[in-house]
Amino acid sequence: MIPQVSVVIPLYNKGPHIARAITSVLTQTVQEFEIIVMDGNSTDEGPEIVKAHHDPRIHFFVQEGSGVSAARNQGVEKSQADFIAFLDADDEWTPHFLEIILRLKKTFPDAGLYATAYQICSKPGKLANAKNRAIPPSPYEGLLRNYFESAAFGKDDPFMTSVVAMPKEVFFRSGGFPLHETKGEDLDLFATVALHYPIAYSSSIGGIYHTDASNRVCASYYSMEEQPFVRTGKKAIAEGIVPQNMLPCYKEYIARKEIETAATNIFAGDYPVAKKILARIETRHFLPEKYLWIIISRIPKPVFDRIRITKNFLTKKI
Repeated sequence: MIPQVSVVIPLYNKGPHIARAITSVLTQTVQEFEIIVMDGNSTDEGPEIVKAHHDPRIHFFVQEGSGVSAARNQGVEKSQADFIAFLDADDEWTPHFLEIILRLKKTFPDAGLYATAYQICSKPGKLANAKNRAIPPSPYEGLLRNYFESAAFGKDDPFMTSVVAMPKEVFFRSGGFPLHETKGEDLDLFATVALHYPIAYSSSIGGIYHTDASNRVCASYYSMEEQPFVRTGKKAIAEGIVPQNMLPCYKEYIARKEIETAATNIFAGDYPVAKKILARIETRHFLPEKYLWIIISRIPKPVFDRIRITKNFLTKKI
């Protein structure tokens, strides 16, 4: 029997967390699913933990190539269902996540993406609701008015990968997750979908994003020229495919991501790239942040290292 939902979990050295993720799927109020775990050649105990679950709905594969995008894309290709949900190996779902998502799908069949609110776990036992913008207050289930307004101006992202599901057809039509990207590959896909389809959203908490997890790639700093959304976003504007009512927020979202990238380069010690990015940013809303990072980029690195701004300053939403 074809399941209602295929759950794709990328795995790479997440042994301490993968059992929690799988358990959160197995304890859903909706049980018509399959779990596809795509392992990126883990060197820890993660694969053995997955294989120890003797549930026929769990399928374990070793991915070809490397990277989380390749893992997710290959997982979708191997899926049986026409509806795909994503869960990272270090995150977890609340018991009603699939129930909420499938209800959204039934209510809004023309949407291209379905998502729920989420909580952030910054350390064991400490949970906080993600802080959004331009989303009606809870309780709410409906279509987002403007995804890019929420993405640009909310303190946190309106949703994260582990509380997202979408029709397989939309996933492939949108190009899937971009390959060979180390940061922002999920946001690039969400933005592509949001340009062409409505997004259905529930304010019910569907998942927990664990920033306290180990081996988190997004928590490291390294030099990078551009996040994938910035590149594709600028291309979309040049081609005139961004609707006029979305364009102002769309441009500010690009600016926000550019500022975040410049800040990441500064923390990584690549001042020339940071200055190059800051010089090209066009924004009205984020001018104070832009000029703050321009000032910081002029502080000699040895001095900056001594007075190092706390990590929370960089990672908080601008």
